[in-house]
Amino acid sequence: MPRVVMLTTCLAPGGAETQVFRLSLELSRRGWEPAVVSLLPPTSYVNALEAAGVAVFSLGMRPGRPDPRGLARLAAVLRRLRPQVLHSHMFHANLLARIARLFCPVPVVISTLHSAAESPSGADHRFLWSANLLPKPAAYPGTRWRDWLYGLTDPMADAVVAVSRAAADRHAACGAVRPGKLRVIPNGVDTAVFHPDPERRERVRREFGLQSEFVWLAAGRLMWKKDYPTLLRAFAGLRGATLLIAGVGPQEAELKGLAAELGIDARFLGRVDDMPALMNAADALALSSVVEGLPVALLEAASSGLPAVAADAGGVREILGGGEAGFVVPPGNPAALAAAMAKLASLPADARERMSRAARATAVTRFDLSVVVSQWEAAYRDMLENASQWT
Repeated sequence: MPRVVMLTTCLAPGGAETQVFRLSLELSRRGWEPAVVSLLPPTSYVNALEAAGVAVFSLGMRPGRPDPRGLARLAAVLRRLRPQVLHSHMFHANLLARIARLFCPVPVVISTLHSAAESPSGADHRFLWSANLLPKPAAYPGTRWRDWLYGLTDPMADAVVAVSRAAADRHAACGAVRPGKLRVIPNGVDTAVFHPDPERRERVRREFGLQSEFVWLAAGRLMWKKDYPTLLRAFAGLRGATLLIAGVGPQEAELKGLAAELGIDARFLGRVDDMPALMNAADALALSSVVEGLPVALLEAASSGLPAVAADAGGVREILGGGEAGFVVPPGNPAALAAAMAKLASLPADARERMSRAARATAVTRFDLSVVVSQWEAAYRDMLENASQWT
């Protein structure tokens, strides 16, 4: 089987990083020869990857500090491994992969877009919250120079793959990629790991001291893109419910302070190692993000049979459909989010059960990891058969 190098900006807890990890393991199981290269020193998944025979390399770069030595280190790794496919993930890795092939030719280079707006942070944060809405898809502030760099280096990639149709359409609309080389392959979820389990549900709820109250779960990094303040303010309008928040991040202290100020039953769990169990303990997922690609937490919830209320960001509608598995609300709107959460929680048990089955069916048929990896295998083979002039 051909060798595939996964180049990722970082290897840490997060949706995109989890996809790199899962894809690498499954490709290895199917006989491919994957290796993972992280621009930043990795903090997660290394032991599991190496135990599966997947080599892991670090370029030793530092956040926010351009380092030309990273390019030299990548070229050295590529000369050593001689991959047939260089598959990059996230903005910095995508650019570096394209530039690297100028110095070390690789038959196929694929860039993956994991977000509808691959933004730095600050400008988007201030704009979105001050305006209290999500800007039009073609005009995300703070992303324009990244879109320009994507467009400039677009000829150096053989294909650009977005994790959702929403992410693909935005990047095509702003000229970051030529539509003819754009594909959509979604994120995947291991539906054998994330599945409904009544016994696990009862055990975990006992451990958390949960009884008959309706339990909402939010999962993801505690950062501006997830817009937890909107979720906390929405939850403040609900009664007889508990909110579990799984994740760590730079806004943790700020969010805990807001929860205390609002006087709500929000439990910050930090990093959770057993997410399948926690998914089973909840009754529904709440997602308040203002920027997404195809939310992994929402996929994991659907696979676990959880209905959801989610802000309309990225590919959320591609998971929830027309309301069969949950409700979609405008982003940055606590009142709309609270109303939808109250509506879902008040549904009769049989209606919520239908939502649960619909969510699970969508996860199994469209987003199961084996289905997604098969799409990647087909893409690799197709592009290797039509390898570009860079070889």
